[in-house]
Amino acid sequence: MFLESEMLELKREITEDLKKEIIAFVNADGGSILIGVEDNGSIVGIEDTDNEMNRITNMIRDSIKPDITMFVKTKTELYEGKKIIRIEIQRGERKPYYLASKGMKPTGVYIRQGHSVAPVSEEQIRKMIREADGISYEQLRSLNQDLTFNFCKEEFKKQNMVFEEMQMKTLGILRYDDNMYSNVGGLLSDQATHTIKAAVFQGESKAVFRDRKEFTGSILKQLDDAFLYIDMFNRTHAEIKGLYRKDKRDYPEVAIRETLLNAIIHREYGLSGSTLISIFDDRIEFVSLGGLVSGISVEDLTFGISLTRNEKIANIFYRLELVEAYGTGIGKINESYDTEKRKPLIEVSDNVFKVTLFNRNAAIHDDELSQDQKAVMRLVKQKGKITRKDVEALLGISQTMAGRILKQLVEIGQLTKKGKASNTVYITNVH
Repeated sequence: MFLESEMLELKREITEDLKKEIIAFVNADGGSILIGVEDNGSIVGIEDTDNEMNRITNMIRDSIKPDITMFVKTKTELYEGKKIIRIEIQRGERKPYYLASKGMKPTGVYIRQGHSVAPVSEEQIRKMIREADGISYEQLRSLNQDLTFNFCKEEFKKQNMVFEEMQMKTLGILRYDDNMYSNVGGLLSDQATHTIKAAVFQGESKAVFRDRKEFTGSILKQLDDAFLYIDMFNRTHAEIKGLYRKDKRDYPEVAIRETLLNAIIHREYGLSGSTLISIFDDRIEFVSLGGLVSGISVEDLTFGISLTRNEKIANIFYRLELVEAYGTGIGKINESYDTEKRKPLIEVSDNVFKVTLFNRNAAIHDDELSQDQKAVMRLVKQKGKITRKDVEALLGISQTMAGRILKQLVEIGQLTKKGKASNTVYITNVH
């Protein structure tokens, strides 16, 4: 026998009101809905549970905004020889949730009050928005609370750091208000859901795969595993000058290390895709989700300016002595290429941050450039910086062709593009 409560709703069958019930729970503290049970608690059962569960899934996906599928689970249970459906709903983190057909207004937003569902006021909606906007991804409750920290504990032990409840709260792994694991805890745990995917290609394009690997587990473990994997393909070349032999690896280890750290610490974990590493004969590309944090530019990074979207993760990496100080990573990457013609290339969009490291033992020489490219490089060395119009005038070519030549020179590391639209200029990477 079941009894309705603040956390349990009973329904004989699926009706349109089910949407409101689900919204009310996700906007409050969560709860469960049993389908196939009368209000008095007696079980009537569901004949075609598969079909009804599909109806529920479609209803949730199509009728409720923002997306709450990650907070809802459905399953069948057997009582008194009859099947019922249990809908388990967690408290949402992006309130207010509302009926897509009504929008974010009192007629579309509901909350659980006692045993019943009630619409909320405009002031309550504004309060939900303020609370949701004030919580970072790191502070949100991890959807998985069954976490272990075997690898993380070993890393803390290496640095003689304590990994107990109080320290976990101080570092943001455990939340003070409800003693539940935060997303910081989820990322550091052995069960972290975000991954790094690496692929090795033959030649300089993605036409032929040579090898691929996915790194899972704690982001600390992913850092170690990804670094060791890249190291396998970081060959050493020897150059003999007289009596002396000089060894030179394809890529500076410090550049690989700092680029990896940057991709892990600063990525947008609110997006579910993997960090991507692509290894070619002439370069390695690191692509992480999340553009620059609002308020800084690519140029700012070269001056050591750093605003991190994951302050708690950055602090933990600092305490583990994986980073020496905030904002020094890009500078170290560039310094490791000081004597090279092709400098590291940084490209940023609204949702992607990409760093390309070029193979130092496969450098492009002037005699490998076309005549037009050589002419452009001579011009930029004379002027310090050039625009697309400068190239059009120099070579007597169209806007499209000039843009194509500049893009090629950027892609092979000869030039760096700065600015946007009419303010775009190009500077040389070759000194």
